Amino acid sequence: MTLRLLTDSTADLPHEWLNQHQVDVLGLTVTVAGKTYETTGPNALTAEALLAEMAQGQQPTTSQINVGQFETYFRQVAQAGDQVLYIGFNSVLSGTYQSAVMARDLVLEDYPDASIFLYDTLAASCGEGYLVMAVDRLRQEGASIEEMLAWLDDACPRLRTFFLVDDLYHLMRGGRLSKASALMGTLVNVKPLLWIDGEGKLVPLAKSRGRKKAIKEMMAQATQDLAEGTIVLAYANDKEAALALKEDLLKQEGVTEVLVMPLGPVISAHVGPNTLAAFSFGKKPRN
Repeated sequence: MTLRLLTDSTADLPHEWLNQHQVDVLGLTVTVAGKTYETTGPNALTAEALLAEMAQGQQPTTSQINVGQFETYFRQVAQAGDQVLYIGFNSVLSGTYQSAVMARDLVLEDYPDASIFLYDTLAASCGEGYLVMAVDRLRQEGASIEEMLAWLDDACPRLRTFFLVDDLYHLMRGGRLSKASALMGTLVNVKPLLWIDGEGKLVPLAKSRGRKKAIKEMMAQATQDLAEGTIVLAYANDKEAALALKEDLLKQEGVTEVLVMPLGPVISAHVGPNTLAAFSFGKKPRN
């Protein structure tokens, strides 16, 4: 029986990595300038193209993976007699996970013995991707689905996600942040740092006067009470800032590795240009 791993395009994992490690992916869609684009496959929308449209004033929207897409995939798994573990996007920020739940229940009506496991990470972007990479390593080591789920139960509450955005308007427009919270970003030169709290909500964490101070604050938050030496950085069209932050992070005690990855088009549509994000594991669950 083959053990399959499935995730979605919000995990922001490179297509090359997904293919090399045989991790399946379903894609959300992005609509910009009146046209809807896929975020997986050979003709997938790139973050660079999307950000260029946003720079011209376009306001993209995103759509979750629908029940039918998950049902088609899960039926293939059931008919093949395989197992699957879906490591999914934060259910607080998207209805994608609920689509997976509905699709699984439909398939189980016809295939009651099917092994379809779903996990709501309460994570986003490269934080979600970080979890997928770790579970894939467990799979390579021969771990069972039960062992993978136990690892996720321990790791997910300790995963810390920080977003430093240039403009809160995009998050407010997409409904991921309240208008009241977004008002903080309208103050002159105040750069808000957001994080995903223990309930999976994206909320303001700190505010700094100027981008340099905000980056230092994010670095301090990401390296506090570290449980593991690897930190993942992600960026939306500001790779230079991410690489500079990587060098600073590697000087911090306990940091042994920093991975730098671009944000994908779905997350970029919500956070906007010049966003930096950091992901790390703490020793204790986040509040």
